[in-house]
Amino acid sequence: MVNGLSVDVEDWFQVGAFENTIRREDWDSLQLRVGDNVERILDLFDQAGVKATFFTLGWVAERNKPAMRRIVERGHELASHGYDHTRVFTFTPDEFAEDIAKARAILEDAGGAAITGYRAPSFSIDARNPWAHQVLAEHGYAYSSSVAPIVHDHYGWREAPRFAFNPVPDSDLVEIPVTTALFRGKRLAAGGGGFFRVLPYGFSRWAIRQVNSQDKRPAVFYFHPWEVDPDQPRVPGAPMRSRLRHYTNLARMAGKLSDLLGDFAWGRMDALAAREKPLSLDWAA
Repeated sequence: MVNGLSVDVEDWFQVGAFENTIRREDWDSLQLRVGDNVERILDLFDQAGVKATFFTLGWVAERNKPAMRRIVERGHELASHGYDHTRVFTFTPDEFAEDIAKARAILEDAGGAAITGYRAPSFSIDARNPWAHQVLAEHGYAYSSSVAPIVHDHYGWREAPRFAFNPVPDSDLVEIPVTTALFRGKRLAAGGGGFFRVLPYGFSRWAIRQVNSQDKRPAVFYFHPWEVDPDQPRVPGAPMRSRLRHYTNLARMAGKLSDLLGDFAWGRMDALAAREKPLSLDWAA
C-alpha cells in the first residue's frame, strides 16, 4: 500500500497558531528559514528513497525560487497551498479564484512545472464553503487535499467522507481528505501535523496500519518544514496554548519522520489521487 506523503510549505511565522500574534505586514521583516528546512527535508526523503508532494504558499515561492526548482528536479510534486495562508472560508468565491490563480502562476514560474494539486491552508474547506470545490474544478485542478473529516478547534468537516470523494458532479476533481482513524466509533486525527509531533510514534503507526489493513486504503500524511527546525525563533507574547502546539518535540521530529518513512511505503499525492479516483464516491454538501 503506497501512502500519500505531503509537506505544507510555509515558514515558522505563517502558521495558524500565530496568526493573531504576528501581523502579515511584518512577515518580510522576519528571518526566512523555510528554504534551508526544505533542503533538509529533501535530503531526508532522498535517504529514505521516497517521493512526496510539497503544497507551497505562493508567498514562499516568490522568495525561494531555487528551492522550488530543487523540489521538482529531485522528483517531487510541487502543488499549491494558496498565496499567503489565508483561510478559504474567509474568502468570497471570486476572492478565492483570484488567490489560487495568483499562487498557481507564481509556483509554475518558480518550479517550471504544471500545478494540478491544491491544499487549503489549515484544511479550511468545510461545511461553510463547499463552493470552493466548484472553483477548484473550474480552474482545472485534478485534486484537492483540503478536508479534515473531524472535529477540531481550528478546522474540520465531520460529515465529510474519510476517503476520496467527488465533490462536484460531472467534474474530474477528486478530494483526498487527510487521514483519520477509528477508535470505538470515533474519528481520530491521524494524518500528521501537531498530532504526530506531540503524540507517541506508536499512535501514528497503529493508525496508518489500521487504514491500510482494515480499510484497505492509503493514508495521507503531512507535516511542515518548521517542524524539523528546533532552532527557529521563539514568538514573544504568543498564547501558551499556541506555544505548546508549535514548539513541543521539535527536536524529535526528524527522528520520528525517519521511523515513519521506513515503516511504510510513500509516494506523491498526484499519483495517489489518480489511483483513488476510480474508488471515490460522489458526495457533495
